[in-house]
Amino acid sequence: MNDIIIGIDLGTTNAEVSIVENGKVRVIADGDSKMLPSFVGIDDNGQVIVGETARNQYLVYPERTIKSIKRQMGQDTHVVLAEQSYTPQEISAIILKRLKSIAENDLGQTVSKAVITVPAYFSDAQRQATREAGEIAGLEVVRMINEPTAAALAYDANQSESKHVLVYDLGGGTFDVSVVNIESGVVEVLSSHGDNQLGGDDFDQQIVDYLLAQIQDTYQVNVRAHSKAMARITRAAEEAKFLLSDQPYAQIEEEYLLEHEGVAIHLSHELSRMAYEEMIDDYINATLDAVHIALKGARFTTADIDEIILVGGSTRTPCIRERLLNEFGFEPHSEVNPNLCVTIGAAIQAAMIAGQEVDTVLVDVTPYTYGTSAIGSLDGSPYPFMYVPIIHKNTVLPSRKSDAFATSYDGQEAVEITLYQGEDPDALNNVKIGEFRVEGLLDVASGNVITLTLALDLNGMLQVSAQEKDTGLEKCIIIKNALSEFEGDALDTAKQRINSLLGQMDPRVIEDQPPEEKTGIIAPEIVAAGELISKAECLFGKVSNEDKEDMSDLIETLKNCIDAKDIQGLDDLTRELQDIIYYLES
Repeated sequence: MNDIIIGIDLGTTNAEVSIVENGKVRVIADGDSKMLPSFVGIDDNGQVIVGETARNQYLVYPERTIKSIKRQMGQDTHVVLAEQSYTPQEISAIILKRLKSIAENDLGQTVSKAVITVPAYFSDAQRQATREAGEIAGLEVVRMINEPTAAALAYDANQSESKHVLVYDLGGGTFDVSVVNIESGVVEVLSSHGDNQLGGDDFDQQIVDYLLAQIQDTYQVNVRAHSKAMARITRAAEEAKFLLSDQPYAQIEEEYLLEHEGVAIHLSHELSRMAYEEMIDDYINATLDAVHIALKGARFTTADIDEIILVGGSTRTPCIRERLLNEFGFEPHSEVNPNLCVTIGAAIQAAMIAGQEVDTVLVDVTPYTYGTSAIGSLDGSPYPFMYVPIIHKNTVLPSRKSDAFATSYDGQEAVEITLYQGEDPDALNNVKIGEFRVEGLLDVASGNVITLTLALDLNGMLQVSAQEKDTGLEKCIIIKNALSEFEGDALDTAKQRINSLLGQMDPRVIEDQPPEEKTGIIAPEIVAAGELISKAECLFGKVSNEDKEDMSDLIETLKNCIDAKDIQGLDDLTRELQDIIYYLES
């Protein structure tokens, strides 16, 4: 019996562990949750706590709790936890050890091997620190794979069609963008770029700074010196960010943050999605700059990309999808939960190393976009029936999304809501699936906010509600069989396209493939050789002109071996290149 190898995504905000059983990937839950918050703390009894318990403690005892340790991996630094000093590797090892325990409790046996994912933009020092964390946790790290590679595996484990994929990975603490080639089941990263200090934590901080300014203006109090109040504000900012992924407004309420000169300081504020997205606009621009650098590195343009995969919880921010749609002209994919696709890919990689076969990951998605019409602009001209998508095609089901609209003239007493299914920017070119009217609105100036919510379940039932924000006046309709009502050639085509996209293959074809091609992944020797070549190319500046030609010839020969999948031929060549790199770095 082969050893069990688990797949781990050691994330900045959350970490997950998964396993392949009977050819199916299963993310192992800790109680009711599949995600373990990446928090480590010391409780009142001096015991180590990890996960949700530590995250909750952070509100009360931030000095006894550590978060976002991934941002410090590979740095020559220490963090203080309950007056004790620890390396980032040690804190990460505590999280890994907890994941190991979760897996062992679930499986009923000891686990000692793991595949751990890392950002593609991680340096050698950061990768080594991750490996050391695994060793400290009692895990043999049999492989570290890049997060975009893992994500691509989760979507295309057995894909045979050749395609160029852009993986946009925005997590809690790091950002990666990679251009990936998938051909004959082999996932190859062509280029990467990113920022190891850009992520959802920075988005949270923008909201925190905004809320602190609100308190300063209201109470003339600087809250930054009060650690417990700051921890509560940070948590409130995180929760607001999550809400704004699906809703146009988030109400932030924190009572009795602290007392100042005998006055209780409260926080009560409504944050709009529009205001939030303005706060993070510079960060989104930075990610798109990185996208174009990665494309340039692969010698591609946006037209060369066939698909976009979103990875990381921060990609739920609606403006990210919109900006990528504007850049590339098509919707990014979200069939697999962006929080879980990396650990799913890690499990697939682990299973392949252990000699298991893995079925393609399939989930229920909507093949259509659902939305409404509004006054706006189409082709640069004012237009009364501009299509506003709310639930996008390929969204995982069930799904619930909201958006905000405003009345167009003073004293408007009613609004007509029309629902459409389709992709055309002109709503009238899409399929009309329902309509209703909300009457009795406030007699106020134009700009009265109406919130429209669409909820689509697994059975294709679409519930639509429109609510006047200031009064709560609401009207709802239910559209039955929103998914199946228009079944026919169009729906069948969409289903076939998605099944093809996710790489379904005849099992007999898989059985006939040689072992290295069953895996759908790059052999470890090829991965190592590729990383070595990248490292060598970065050191070209240190090579004398007379040696550059010899080094170039060696790299070219290595690349030929990689293309030919000549594993034996790589052995001597990689050792020779390792010696050169060692000499150049010494």
